[in-house]
Amino acid sequence: MRDPYITDILLRRPNAPEPGVVTRITAADAGWGLLSVEVRRLARDERWDHRTGEHEAVLVVLGGRCAVASDRGDWPDVGERPDVFAGMPHALYLPRRTSFVLTCVSERCEVAHGWVPTDEDHPARLVRPADVAVELRGGNGASRQINGIVPPGFDCHRIVCVEVYTPGGNWSSYPPHKHDEHRIAPDGTLVEADLEEIYYYKMSRPDGFAIQRVYSGDRSLDALVVARSDDVVLVPAGYHPVAAAYGYDCYYLNILAGSAQSLASTDDPDHAWIKGTWTSLDPRVPLVTPNQSPSPTGRGPG
Repeated sequence: MRDPYITDILLRRPNAPEPGVVTRITAADAGWGLLSVEVRRLARDERWDHRTGEHEAVLVVLGGRCAVASDRGDWPDVGERPDVFAGMPHALYLPRRTSFVLTCVSERCEVAHGWVPTDEDHPARLVRPADVAVELRGGNGASRQINGIVPPGFDCHRIVCVEVYTPGGNWSSYPPHKHDEHRIAPDGTLVEADLEEIYYYKMSRPDGFAIQRVYSGDRSLDALVVARSDDVVLVPAGYHPVAAAYGYDCYYLNILAGSAQSLASTDDPDHAWIKGTWTSLDPRVPLVTPNQSPSPTGRGPG
C-alpha cells in the first residue's frame, strides 16, 4: 500500500530556495546525520562565494565550465561537457576550512555540491575525465555504466560519489541492494557500510522518468517514487532499485556518506539469483566515453 507520507519524504522536487539554486537538501532536512546536497546553475561571469567550514565537499560539474579560485589552489578551467549525456565529468574535492569562489566561464554551468562534516584534513584535488574509472556493471536488461568520481579509497574522510547511466528500459542498482548496517566479517572484511545516499536525476529527453523503489526487508519502509530530471530521491535505509522508462536514458548522481568511505552493500537475498542469469552486456553501454564528441542534441545544463 502506498504511504504518501513516506513517498513525499523520500522524493524531493526542485525547491529553488534562492536564486541560482535548483535544489538544496541539508542533513537536517533529510532527517539524517551527515550528508547535505545542492545543485546550482550560474550564467556566464556569475560567481558563487563559499566556505566549507567544518565540512569536506565535492563539486561535480554537470554541464558547462567554471573556474575555481581558493586558498587551497586555483583551477581556471573545470568542466567540458555541455550536459551529463555529452561526456565524462570534472569534479573538485575540497577539504574543510576552505574558502573558494566559483565563476561560470561558459554561457552557463550547472554544479552539484555535496558536503559532509569532518574532523580530518585531506588535500584538495581536481578530478578530470581521465581520472574517472568506468565500470560496466550488471548484464542484459540490468546493464549500466558507473563513473567513479570519488570512489572508495579516494583520499578523503567520508564522501563517496559516482554517477550512473542506465539505458532506457533497463534496471539499475540491481539486483536490489542495501547499505544501512555496519557489518564486519570474522576475517575483518567490511561486508556492509551504513550509508546515507542521494540520487540526483537527469533524463535524456524532457518527458523522461525513472521509477525507484525504496524498501526494507520487513516492509516497514516500502515506497515507490517517480523521478524526473532535477528530482532528488533520499535513501536513508533499505533496498533501492531503479527502472529507467523505455525510450529514455537515465542518469543519476549518487553522493553517499556514512560509517566508512566504502560502497560495501548487501543484495536482497530474494533477488540475488538474478546475477546468475546475465549472459552479456547491453551494447548501448557505455553511454558516455572520455573521447565523446559534444552532444548534437543541443541539450545544455538543466
